[in-house]
Amino acid sequence: MTRPYPAPFTTPDPRAVADSRIMHFARHAGMNGTDYAALHHWSVTDLEGFWGAVWDYFDIDADTPYEQVLAEERMPGARWFPGATLNYTHHALRNLTDDTVAIIALDETGSGYEVTGKRLRAQVASVAATLRDLGVGKGDRVVGYLPNTPHAIVAFLAAASLGAVWSVCGQDYAPKAAADRFAQLEPTVLISADGYLFNGTTHDRRDATLELTCALPTLKATVLVDHVGLPWAPQAYPSPVMPWEDASTRTEELTCTPVPFDHPLWVVFSSGTTGLPKGIVHGHGGVLLEHLKTLGLHSDLCPGDRLLWYTTTHWMMWNLVASTLLTGATTCTYDGSPAPFAKLDVLWELAASHRVTVFGTSPQYLLGMAKYGVAPSAHDLSSIRVVGCTGSALPASAYPWVRHHVGDHALLASISGGTDVVSGFAGSAPNTPVWAGELSAPHLGVALAAYDAEGLPIVDQVGELVVTRPMPSMPLYFWNDPDDTRYRDAYFSSHPGVWRHGDWITLTSHGSVIVHGRSDSTLNRNGVRLGSADIHDVVERLSEITEALVIGAEEPDGGYWMPLFVVLAADATLDDPLREKIKEAIRTGASPRHVPDEILEVPGIPHTRTGKKLEVPVKRILQGAPVEQVVNPAAVDAPDLIDHFAHLGAERRGRSA
Repeated sequence: MTRPYPAPFTTPDPRAVADSRIMHFARHAGMNGTDYAALHHWSVTDLEGFWGAVWDYFDIDADTPYEQVLAEERMPGARWFPGATLNYTHHALRNLTDDTVAIIALDETGSGYEVTGKRLRAQVASVAATLRDLGVGKGDRVVGYLPNTPHAIVAFLAAASLGAVWSVCGQDYAPKAAADRFAQLEPTVLISADGYLFNGTTHDRRDATLELTCALPTLKATVLVDHVGLPWAPQAYPSPVMPWEDASTRTEELTCTPVPFDHPLWVVFSSGTTGLPKGIVHGHGGVLLEHLKTLGLHSDLCPGDRLLWYTTTHWMMWNLVASTLLTGATTCTYDGSPAPFAKLDVLWELAASHRVTVFGTSPQYLLGMAKYGVAPSAHDLSSIRVVGCTGSALPASAYPWVRHHVGDHALLASISGGTDVVSGFAGSAPNTPVWAGELSAPHLGVALAAYDAEGLPIVDQVGELVVTRPMPSMPLYFWNDPDDTRYRDAYFSSHPGVWRHGDWITLTSHGSVIVHGRSDSTLNRNGVRLGSADIHDVVERLSEITEALVIGAEEPDGGYWMPLFVVLAADATLDDPLREKIKEAIRTGASPRHVPDEILEVPGIPHTRTGKKLEVPVKRILQGAPVEQVVNPAAVDAPDLIDHFAHLGAERRGRSA
């Protein structure tokens, strides 16, 4: 695929680089004058030196010191900072003065309120004392069925302060889907809201909360949050209930329990598209260091900055939103649709009015803004230094649009990572160039490589994304996986001792990373491989197409069927001229060898609840696999679309029988 910008799209401003946190860090580590490539090389060849420098630079306040940075280097099972005891919550609150604005609570109506450092600390202390009185101690589980509001951050910090283990999911999950996750943890306390806002509608989740509590027999209590003003019926609950107001307004002193570096902090869950979601466990220390590196060095967050990143509580980006507090910066929560019908540009308006410095979103959001003619430049966005984008590959076509509407001063940071490490593998930094359609570089401390079919590293060719040395935020283990069998199968079955993530990437000779999509959904036409994202990129640029999904299905007779499914814009018709326009766009913009066999109109594309297209499940359904074996409808944003694809597959098999 020809890159539209062979030269960097943007290069860093030397003055901004000199004053950035990443350069302060380099000088602190004795690497003064080092460019990013050399800094990254050091970070992955001297893991102990690098992560020890991160510890020192961010002044980690351990209750007992560590004996060694990396006592045992292996994957899985690396032993980081043995001997150290600390607590995540202590570090999240220690840089907040009483008058610091710690959290700004926003919603789609444009309204909001501020939570100061003093108020946040008091609420965390109060909820922690309440949880302790309810029997929560070190290692117990506290779960949240909550929208993205300050309540979720307070509850998480309170649980973590006790050494309890936190997990949360959004209220757009049905009670059964939430129970599929939480029941595995056997939680002691559930914290749930009465409802949430989305696209001008208040969604009542009181009945859903009651159903969820009945599915969690280990609960000792449920804390009920009055978020949207709906009255509760506490007498209906099978276990004791308590209003959030009572739990969060006690006068208490906060005491954080020191825990080992690898003590569980939270459980985040996989999408669960093919069965029960996997519970991925991360530790206090690993998350602390990884998020300080990601937010402090790569995003350049400092006290006085403000981050607004659109997310739901069940996406790993919520965990990064909460971790903004580690840097001393202000984090913004947001309840609602990213583009409500009443005001499509509300997030940009809020970013302007609250002087946001880091604005985060997804490629679909940016492409949608461009397609529907939304003009963020109508607002004063001069405060934004970084526009972060993750969830899928950001097409090259979006880069000029962002520069036009946000300005030359903003770094467009396309990021690729995963819930698995609750962080990024590659992205940008204040001292990296940006190439349109590419991620600037592997992140510091990430020994990223692209492997060919023989397991050899390659450059300027498409290969498997692998990580060859451990990261502190790699999972401690999977929940209910005592011998690590599922953990090893998930990441280490292809290359023992090397993390295989499941993405196709190209590491370029100029240091950048191109993400081509999931390796298990690769298009392999006559032995020539292409990532599905490369097709989606060029097709979704067309004004007639709202969204696209391409799959390559091996057939029983040895054939290969490659259909392209498209969702049309309101005024478009899938006629022969549009089909030819789509094919020509693919020929010239992606690959002449990967023009689809058919182009079919569909009412929508199914996604996971974190917005990822269900490429592999759709492929397997079209190949004839029973729906119940390949996808869990509770994990899909629009389950009825699965039936549509199953019907298409049955029709095609019937014609060929």
